[in-house]
Amino acid sequence: MITTPTAIDSLHIRYLEQIKAIDSTENGQDVRQGLQQGAKTLPPRYFYDEKGSLLFEDICNLPEYYPTRTEAGILQEYALEIASITGNCELVELGSGSSSKTRFLLNAYQTLYSSLNYVPIDVSGEILAASAKQLLSDYSTLKVRGLVGTYEQALAQLTPSSLPTRIILFLGSTLGNFYPQQSDRFLAQIINALQPGDYFLLGVDLQKPKAILEAAYNDSQGVTAAFNLNMLAHLNWRFRGNFALKNFVHRAIYNEKEGRIEMYLDCLRSHQVRLESLDLTVEFRQGESILTEISRKFNLDTLEQNVQERGLSILQTQTDDRGWFGVILCQK
Repeated sequence: MITTPTAIDSLHIRYLEQIKAIDSTENGQDVRQGLQQGAKTLPPRYFYDEKGSLLFEDICNLPEYYPTRTEAGILQEYALEIASITGNCELVELGSGSSSKTRFLLNAYQTLYSSLNYVPIDVSGEILAASAKQLLSDYSTLKVRGLVGTYEQALAQLTPSSLPTRIILFLGSTLGNFYPQQSDRFLAQIINALQPGDYFLLGVDLQKPKAILEAAYNDSQGVTAAFNLNMLAHLNWRFRGNFALKNFVHRAIYNEKEGRIEMYLDCLRSHQVRLESLDLTVEFRQGESILTEISRKFNLDTLEQNVQERGLSILQTQTDDRGWFGVILCQK
């Protein structure tokens, strides 16, 4: 089930055509499969109920969490250049959230062109609707057509753009949450969704010292811990579960061999959990862990080669002064 936003009266919101809920046949099989494995896992998409989405916005403002502000700095510096290269095009953003970083691009396109089309895509209908309302009040020429659903659902249901070309935005290094094989499939879906001449803007977190990485995912205020634990509360609501959050604790480590952050929920005591809607009972042992997310950190040269091998031309790559984050502009 995909959360849908409160109905919006388009007469009161300028240029808002529709916040469209994408039908979902999701039945929790990914949860069932993950919790019945020897090494338990949960899909990271269950982070993002309304509370989880707001917690993630808080994470992005933490002093230890460098990715958001570093990527934002790159976009602020190069947004006009990106808009000049692509010409006037429709912006489609996967995992739009509050669309805060996207504003640098919207500002640039509004400066250069007369029309402004934006298609935000997110699994949280509430945060998508709220951000769309705010954007419509801030940008006089903006048209918004939001999609509530997963990346795969949205990419499969994109309608033709009213503008000559389109740019798909995939920011925040969310590509790092995919295992390599999943990443390859996802990039193939992106390419299939693009028409010849369309663009793809990809933001990726780059490899750096372990201490910096682990601090970013174990913040001193405990916001990331709350975000991680909230996944269990979301599962309780969605599948009529009885996870007791006090039975788990957050842990994030950098796996140097795999080049990735791994985020876990560690079980503090042996107990049993029931998810009624899935007719599933799960036994947890003290010391057992649930892997809730990976976040791969990329080598820029290797990633550029991978993208080019898939048929995309790299037009430019920009990084911050420390080389911590990269933004790659590609064209099909």
